[in-house]
Amino acid sequence: MQSDITLMASRDDDDTDFGVKVETRPKTKRPPLYKVLILNDDYTPMEFVVHVLERFFGLSHAQAFEIMLTVHKKGVAVVGVFSHEIAETKVALVMDFAQRHQHPLQCTMEKE
Repeated sequence: MQSDITLMASRDDDDTDFGVKVETRPKTKRPPLYKVLILNDDYTPMEFVVHVLERFFGLSHAQAFEIMLTVHKKGVAVVGVFSHEIAETKVALVMDFAQRHQHPLQCTMEKE
């Protein structure tokens, strides 16, 4: 097993100096997160929005209902915060599902 700390000794006259060399690891930056948003429209049934929230975001019926009401009243609501790839996938799944059921429901993502 190799240690990250190396001791170096140097001798000057009778004094002994010890220096400690510490290898530092570069700090990795966390990837940016993205908010997934559901937008209100005048045509998609509230029950369908609740179903989408339960199915694609794993929300309980009560949580999905609350978010659906927020979308209905405020025009938009954050459904979750994810990495770019996951947010992009969720948006695509929701949009495809809404289209297949002939609803104009809109789902988008934006950087947090």
